[in-house]
Amino acid sequence: MHKASAKLQEIARAVVEPMGYELVGVEYLSGYQGGNLLRVYIDHENGIGVDDCAAVSHQLSGVLDVEDPLPGQYSLEVSSPGLDRPIFDAEQFERYIGQKVNVKLDPSIGGRRKYKGLLLGLEGDHILVEVDGEVYPLYLDQIQEARLVPEF
Repeated sequence: MHKASAKLQEIARAVVEPMGYELVGVEYLSGYQGGNLLRVYIDHENGIGVDDCAAVSHQLSGVLDVEDPLPGQYSLEVSSPGLDRPIFDAEQFERYIGQKVNVKLDPSIGGRRKYKGLLLGLEGDHILVEVDGEVYPLYLDQIQEARLVPEF
């Protein structure tokens, strides 16, 4: 996962949660479209609108300016997780057991990288994903990206 450092997650959580939002996850993408991007996903039981994102962005950018946890320039993006919600940690995988997921493994692992199937569970340090009747154990530390597959 393009998961941001623990320090960035801690800073984001300290801003987002007191404002009444859930921090879904934080990504840091270096070299993204020629620059660096800090993406923060927030959620709320009533949904997320543009005003919510703007309010969190305003507060968070002020704290980031003071804390200065990132070298150089970067863009800050605050977003709803959307229908194809990213999954960042074991707790979130556990929350979505029984739903379809798209999982991409780290390319340095070799072999098959993409899995789209039913999330069956979480066992220790890996998730179980059923793809075409076959169950695959996918280790959390090898997952580059995971998202829910929206079903209509």
